[in-house]
Amino acid sequence: MNAVTVTTTSTTTATDSRATTPANGDARPTRLAVLYGSVREGRFGPVIGDWFVREAEGHSGFGQVDTIDLADHQLPQAFPDFAAAPPAETARVQDGLARRLAAADAFVVVTPEYNHSFPAPLKNTIDWFHAEWQAKPVGFVSYGGMSGGLRAVEQLRQVFAELHAVTVRDSLSFHNPWGRFQEDGRPDDHEKAAVAARGMLGQLDWWATALREARTKSPYAAAIG
Repeated sequence: MNAVTVTTTSTTTATDSRATTPANGDARPTRLAVLYGSVREGRFGPVIGDWFVREAEGHSGFGQVDTIDLADHQLPQAFPDFAAAPPAETARVQDGLARRLAAADAFVVVTPEYNHSFPAPLKNTIDWFHAEWQAKPVGFVSYGGMSGGLRAVEQLRQVFAELHAVTVRDSLSFHNPWGRFQEDGRPDDHEKAAVAARGMLGQLDWWATALREARTKSPYAAAIG
């Protein structure tokens, strides 16, 4: 089986959001946050994630790419009472992540598949935040055995829908990727993988631009009460 697959029906051409000013007058660069969802020791995720970040940094649609490794920002599984403030260290991690997520116009989640689903630390992190995800697009880069992590992605789509985020149709899926990446960090079938990455990034760019303009015109919080 190929190391990478992508679900797509057409070639996507990305617009250069860095070279133009959006209709809302917001001239800042479009920001993409890439989240590494596995925190397991010896994880393979950073190999795939680092390759994807390089592809994203070379894409014309995104002026800034922020890499967020959840292994460096772990939050406790025990949530504080709704009326209580979290402990100081928890608040420090939460506030730092909140600022970075809020600044992003789009997200990509790099996730493995554990027992037909996605890692518990990833879900835990997602649940610590709410408004930061709203009215923004989310893409996925998954990896695993024969399924390539696709079952994890399908469940994540349901989670992000509940958070009022928009998941893009195309995703990257690496099947049995161990040993299929070269010393320079590129997958063996780099050309195919790069085309797939550009397609998904093009969709994220379109949605990021459209939703940023919509949020500026009318804050999303007003739409959901």
